[in-house]
Amino acid sequence: MNFLKSWFTSLQSGRRSLILVLLIGVIPLQAEEWTLERAIDSIRRDSPDAEILRSRVEAAHALADQSRAAWYPHLQVEAGYHQTNQPMMGFGSILNTGTFDQTIDFNRPGQLDHFNATATVGYNLYAGGSPTAQRAAANANQRAVELDQEAAFEALSLAVVRAYYQVLQAREYLRAIESAQIAVKGSLRSAQARYERGDLLKHTVLDLELRVAEIENQLLSAEHQLKLAERMLRVTLGFSPNHALTVTRNPQPLPPPDDAQRLRAEQLAMAERVAAADAAVDGQRGQRRPRLDAFASYQYDRGWRRSGDGDSWMAGLRMQWDLFDGHLSANRVRQSLAERSEARAQERKLELQLELQLEEARLNHELARKQLATTERMLAQAEESASISRARFEAGDLLVTELLTAESRLTEARVRQSVARFSEQMAVAQWYRASGIPLTSSTFASH
Repeated sequence: MNFLKSWFTSLQSGRRSLILVLLIGVIPLQAEEWTLERAIDSIRRDSPDAEILRSRVEAAHALADQSRAAWYPHLQVEAGYHQTNQPMMGFGSILNTGTFDQTIDFNRPGQLDHFNATATVGYNLYAGGSPTAQRAAANANQRAVELDQEAAFEALSLAVVRAYYQVLQAREYLRAIESAQIAVKGSLRSAQARYERGDLLKHTVLDLELRVAEIENQLLSAEHQLKLAERMLRVTLGFSPNHALTVTRNPQPLPPPDDAQRLRAEQLAMAERVAAADAAVDGQRGQRRPRLDAFASYQYDRGWRRSGDGDSWMAGLRMQWDLFDGHLSANRVRQSLAERSEARAQERKLELQLELQLEEARLNHELARKQLATTERMLAQAEESASISRARFEAGDLLVTELLTAESRLTEARVRQSVARFSEQMAVAQWYRASGIPLTSSTFASH
């Protein structure tokens, strides 16, 4: 009996485990909950755009390191082995391996072999200042790319804020349509009760039923817009459109920034590019000056056919000065001067563009703030009007067309107010961007 009881208990436990496994397989996994702060951190750290930017910075670092190569000595090792019966090469091999004697026929030395190993070290003592200028240009370009990365991160953060707000706005639009559906269905139930009592004509009920069907169609469209906005946010963050991700809550509203204008990363990057262009001019001018190098080499030679070997060394200075190169260096200087003028003009143009962006951001926020205040008044008036219209319709003092007009105005006011609220917050975020204030996770977490 104890054995049967134990077997029956194990069977029941196994059934419960099987049911639990089946339920886990059927119930969908809960989507990750994402705040705006987490989304901004993610796009700066894990998105494909962030990886592209980091790769560009790494490439700029590598180029800057390449420019430092001129400040180190160059060491070269070379080795080779050959056989020949040429008199010139054979005679040199005989001398280098120390096997010369009076019996050698210089015209027909015979077949000889030669192994040679040479180590050479060289160091540039003076190159007209070109290496220094090239290093300065490379360092300036590296800093410019790093600042470009920060500017791109700011643009990515603004794109995330826009996509996040679009999800929230689509969600509130859906809620507005759902509220309209609830209100019209309530009026429809009241109309049906009055029709059954004989207090209302049939066409009034049909009008309300038609309005319910129209709202259901609007509801489908609102659900579609919300799904599309959520997928756009996922792709912006670098995920698959079907990634399990959901927006949790509305972020705290950002207050308008102060009027102080800060230097933006784009301006700092352009200033570094101007500095790089200045250094490039100096580098091209240095190419027209003489070059002085120091060198030293050690050589080992071995020949097996005559069984000899030998070593030697050489050291000295080498100067090179191109007195005439067909105006090549002069034209390169002209080119670098033109590129520097272009960089300075681009810097001035960028300053004007950023000033315009800042002024545009201020005006857009002023407009959005006024529109938000207007839509809030419109919503309050539409809610009061709809409430009065419902009461009058239930009392039989209002036509159905007037009720539907009031309900439509209320829905439109709710949508307008939602659009205006998120437009105002988006205008604030754009104002932050134009003012040079970083849009990081702490920016939203601190408000």
